[in-house]
Amino acid sequence: MQIPGPPPPKGPTIEQKKELGLWAVRLPSADSAVVRRTLSILSANPSGLPGVNESADHIKKREAFWSTVKPAHFGVKIGTKSLLGILRLIAVGLFIGLLGNFSFGRWLLLKFPSFFTLGWFRKKGPTEDEVSSASFKMWFVGHGFSDSSTASLGNKKPDTQIVTRVTGPEIGYITTPIILVQCALITLSQRGDLPKGGVYPPGIVFGPTDLQERLQQKGVSFDLISKA
Repeated sequence: MQIPGPPPPKGPTIEQKKELGLWAVRLPSADSAVVRRTLSILSANPSGLPGVNESADHIKKREAFWSTVKPAHFGVKIGTKSLLGILRLIAVGLFIGLLGNFSFGRWLLLKFPSFFTLGWFRKKGPTEDEVSSASFKMWFVGHGFSDSSTASLGNKKPDTQIVTRVTGPEIGYITTPIILVQCALITLSQRGDLPKGGVYPPGIVFGPTDLQERLQQKGVSFDLISKA
């Protein structure tokens, strides 16, 4: 799957996103690899992976869904409202990255999690009140071209920006189980519409299903913030 236009610049490691009111730092995570893997599979299967015994209606739905998905460069950053919060994130990342490389360091991390994460993690875990009062927010800022002819001009910069957002309840103890349960229910009830089997990223399997609608009914919101 060819991505039109020149690759985006790497940009600074730390930056201020004024339109979001956040400071952000690049985050090494599996998310980027999962997105790349999804697009890689899609490049070989532009209409997505066929279901093992899918209906004619689902074939149309699957083909229509994947026809709207465009190739993209993807990266992940973690944000806080202050520069001090970014410095705290970097410090915790350094502790985990350095100490996680050897057995004694891992023992220290497990023995004193609160100290080495500056209070973010502790052995007892969060209280029920802390979990119920927590929430998560993920911003997606996309830059691209309004048409392919503009993208073909290598010296042109992207002329379109779209901002979307996903929000929901506490991400580890509440949202993650919600997502897993809904994926399991889809697998049970819509098995014929899903690929035959194998090891795939979740997007290529559940993209054309009603997973987003199910999650919205359970309190996870998907919002279009702006498009210019």
